[in-house]
Amino acid sequence: MSSGLQAVAGFAGSLPGSILISLGQTLVLTCVCFDMVRVVSLPRSHRRYVANTVFRTLVLPAILSMAANVLIDAARGAWLEVAAGVFILVVVIYRWRDTTDEDSWWTGRGKKLAIWFRSQTASRSVTATAAA
Repeated sequence: MSSGLQAVAGFAGSLPGSILISLGQTLVLTCVCFDMVRVVSLPRSHRRYVANTVFRTLVLPAILSMAANVLIDAARGAWLEVAAGVFILVVVIYRWRDTTDEDSWWTGRGKKLAIWFRSQTASRSVTATAAA
């Protein structure tokens, strides 16, 4: 095992690493639970809207957290945990990419945020004011 992977496995075994792993697993569990609420809720209901909004908000950090967990498990050589982590990762990504017709707070926000970001970062032509 390379020294970088040994450092990752060592950090995962420490108290701060264990806390970060636990927080990441909690994030993944919360994301999956809100996806389940979204599935069993009635279409166009407020409950489904909230569940979909929370799911869409948490899914990217959950995917990154689960990918880090899989990397740590691979560095430790825990292949059964790697297989389980990859399965969970694939399911979460599939659920994220599969349902795109849902209504959530994020619907249409990407274009609006891009326009806002472009307007904030656009170079402004500053004209020198005449000093009197």
